[in-house]
Amino acid sequence: MATAQAHTETKWWSGGKSPFNVEYGKLMMWYFLMSDAFTFGAFLISYGTIRFSQNYWPDPNEVFNAFPLAGHANLPLAFVSLMTFILIVSSVTMVLAVHAGHNMDKKGVIKWMIWTVIGGIAFLACQAWEWTHLITGDHAVMINGQIENIGTTVTMNPWGPAANVAAHDGHHVGTPGPVAFGGYFFGITGFHGFHVASGVVINIVMLIMAINGTFERKGQYWMIEKAGLYWHFVDLVWVFVFLCFYLI
Repeated sequence: MATAQAHTETKWWSGGKSPFNVEYGKLMMWYFLMSDAFTFGAFLISYGTIRFSQNYWPDPNEVFNAFPLAGHANLPLAFVSLMTFILIVSSVTMVLAVHAGHNMDKKGVIKWMIWTVIGGIAFLACQAWEWTHLITGDHAVMINGQIENIGTTVTMNPWGPAANVAAHDGHHVGTPGPVAFGGYFFGITGFHGFHVASGVVINIVMLIMAINGTFERKGQYWMIEKAGLYWHFVDLVWVFVFLCFYLI
C-alpha cells in the first residue's frame, strides 16, 4: 500500500506587506542614511589621503587648545570633548524619547524631545564659537621674513612648522601650514554641522506634532523613531570626525 506523503510549501512572501517586516518609512530612512554614510566616508577618506601625504600637519593639541572665558589657558581638546559629550547626551535623550513613544507616553516624548533639541542647539553654539575663534583669532606667523597675525581660513592657516623666531610677545611663532587643513576642517565639520542643524529642525517639528497630539491620534509614534535614526547617525558620524580631525 503506497503511502502518500503530504508536502507543504512555505510561502515566504505572499504580497501585501513588507517582506522585511519593516515599516516603509523606516526602511527608506535606512536607505538614506546608508547613502549619506557613503558621502561622509568619501570625505574622510579624501581627508586621510591628503593628511598622510603631507610631510607636516597641524598638531590638534595646538590648534584646539582654547576654551571660552579661559583666556590663554592651554587646554588641549577640552572644548571639543565638551561638544562630543553634549552630542552623546542628546543621543541618549533621543533614545528615551523613542522609548516613551513605544509606550504611548506623550509627556515623556515631549520632555525628552525638548532636551534633545536643547542638546543639538548647544552643540551648534559650541561649533559656532570654535569656528569664530579659529577664523578671527590672531596667531603670530612668519611670512616672508615678517611676523603677521592671521586666523585660520580655507586658504590660510597659521599652524605650520615653527619659524626661526622662537617667540613673539610671549606667543609661539610658526610658518603657514598646509592650505588643505582649513579647507577640509571647515568643509567636513560644516557639512556635519548642517546635518545637526537639519536634525534640530526635524526634532522641533516632531516636538510640535507631539504637543499637538498628532501621534496620539495616529495611535503610534513611528515618526519619532525615524527622526531618532537620523539623530543617532549624526552622532555616530561625529565620532569619526572627532577621531580624524582632533585625535590623529
